[in-house]
Amino acid sequence: MPDNHVPTNRDHWNADAANWVAAGRKAWAAGTPYWGIWEWPEHDLQLLPADMTGLDAIELGCGTGYVSGWMARRGARVTGIDISTGQLATARQLAAQHDTPITLLEGNAEATGLPDAGFDFAFSEYGAAIWCDPHVWLPEAHRLLRPGGTLVFLGHHPFIYLTTPYDTQDCERVLHRPYKGLHAEDWTKDAVDPGGVEFNLTFADWMTLFARTGFAVTRYQELYAPETATGAPFGIPADWARDYPSEQVWHLRKTG
Repeated sequence: MPDNHVPTNRDHWNADAANWVAAGRKAWAAGTPYWGIWEWPEHDLQLLPADMTGLDAIELGCGTGYVSGWMARRGARVTGIDISTGQLATARQLAAQHDTPITLLEGNAEATGLPDAGFDFAFSEYGAAIWCDPHVWLPEAHRLLRPGGTLVFLGHHPFIYLTTPYDTQDCERVLHRPYKGLHAEDWTKDAVDPGGVEFNLTFADWMTLFARTGFAVTRYQELYAPETATGAPFGIPADWARDYPSEQVWHLRKTG
């Protein structure tokens, strides 16, 4: 794994920020939340508390800030943190456009610098969830939460990495990479689609890390493509993702 994944991912997202403005506008304008690659509606997944009145919430790797906006509309006092100045510029513009009060900070979700036990609820959708080292950002999320606080994060399912060829073509129905030792994938030198450094773990390693950090799993979801889905967004063919989960959601409670 590269030892410079933080600046690498910062540079990647600053360079790519303009390509996410339209998606950010769409999500901010949505009446109800939707999630992930396949835009599953919130009423199907129930990732956020219906009423967040009085809760202090943080989005770790907030990008264009739409999840922060959704939480604020449910009554939470929200802080969003992201490493990309470009993404934060979009988030600030859209928060102002929608007259939504959010504290937006430039910083690393692996080391936020925020006070201990300042939040009741923490969330990440393809932010810290895949772009930060879980051995670092999960203890940081634990530190930020009050006793009994909740962390929910959504990102790629491990199957995505196992079934993607090394030239980053679409996922296939064969294994291309070892499952043992799954941790970091460095896409920076890929000739087809250069990216950043992404993280995931085996299921056993996730569970070990949660227990060691002081989290209990309260729910786990594997997300498939809906029957009506088409195409291959982000190299994930819809027909593949109807048979294999492309995303996962962990729901955790701080116990220690």
